Amino acid sequence: MHDIRAIRENPAAFVAGWAARSGSTAEARAAAEETVAKVLELDAQLRQATSDLQADQTARNALSKQIGQAKGRKDEAEAQRLLAEVENLKGGEDAARHNAQMADLDLRHLLASLPNIPDAQVPAGEDETGNVEQRRHGDPVRLNNARDHVDLGAALGGMDFEAAARMSGSRFVVIKGQLARLERALGQFMIDVQTTENGYTEISPPLLVRDEAVFGTGQLPKFEEDLFHTTDGRWLIPTAEVSLTNIVREQILAEEELPLRMTALTPSFRSEAGASGRDTRGMIRQHQFYKVELVSITAPEQSEDEHQRMVGCAEGILKKLGLSFRTMLLCTGDMGFTARKTYDLEVWLPSQNTYREISSCSNCGDFQARRMDARTKKAGEKGTRFVHTLNGSGLAVGRTLVAVMENYQDENGRIAIPDVLQPYMGGLKHIEAA
Repeated sequence: MHDIRAIRENPAAFVAGWAARSGSTAEARAAAEETVAKVLELDAQLRQATSDLQADQTARNALSKQIGQAKGRKDEAEAQRLLAEVENLKGGEDAARHNAQMADLDLRHLLASLPNIPDAQVPAGEDETGNVEQRRHGDPVRLNNARDHVDLGAALGGMDFEAAARMSGSRFVVIKGQLARLERALGQFMIDVQTTENGYTEISPPLLVRDEAVFGTGQLPKFEEDLFHTTDGRWLIPTAEVSLTNIVREQILAEEELPLRMTALTPSFRSEAGASGRDTRGMIRQHQFYKVELVSITAPEQSEDEHQRMVGCAEGILKKLGLSFRTMLLCTGDMGFTARKTYDLEVWLPSQNTYREISSCSNCGDFQARRMDARTKKAGEKGTRFVHTLNGSGLAVGRTLVAVMENYQDENGRIAIPDVLQPYMGGLKHIEAA
């Protein structure tokens, strides 16, 4: 959500920011200019309607005072004349109130549909080809005839996509035996590292939330089709970011207590409405998956440093697992709706001979806080400010399972278990077919 005063005072900055999200082409700039013009038009309509309403109310109050004076001097004819004027004013007042309400509603709906403005450090670009690599870690595993996780899982008797399809349809999987234990071990390992080493507080949040929660983190209204909706009007969370961030909705936090760092290991549910035909094989893009989410709530001055810290916390999991990855700074055209700056971590998958996203860490600035009315206040000061919110995966458990299986496979299809996971696996060092 955006501050209308900021748009009013510096419309050129919003034209440039929204145009940048579409590659800063002439068409993108024209569309951004049209959007800003519409915002300012609705803003002017709202202010005019509000002014008209206030003027009518002021005039009615003045007439009411005159009516009292007329009755005080027993001038009933004048009192009746003034009462007729008041009745005439009420019609105009009702119309002005309606106009103000409609303009306010239209303006709110438009502002709610508009994405965040990219940070000045974000590189320009239309799509993922404009992302900029920041660093790499580890040497990619090169294997002759590398098997993907689907074939490996089937050979081990630990993955059954057909059974899942019979009960749930596509983009689901049944994981069994030691692979199920490995998936559970990964989640437990990740949440333990984030809580005991990185200072995040573990939360067990609701998986079902109301409209205002998904509006607050920016999934509604624009991305309704990407969510699962229940019959009683709730939404299954697409990420624990929704639940964790909304813990501070409509709150005023003491600035001295910031940053707040929260984490959760939860299922996530996504319809993948915009991913038709993409990654239909295997576990890369599922309707249901586990993820360890990281959320930070900070004062405005803290958020950039906190962003770098969060990225490091996500990178640390991959390092401990011995997986090769690269860190990418996303360009203006590839960032999510709520983000002003995003880093993606991409892990190496031998079967695809490329890096694939396994974590996305975003600084949203005050964009979500405005939608949630989440503020902070310094001790001894009267004013409040909107907090900054950040979120990231630390990590997506299913994709990490894929990466471990593919990078730790041998020529016989066994999966070596990374050292850090062996305590969670009862000391087991390999997974192999029974």
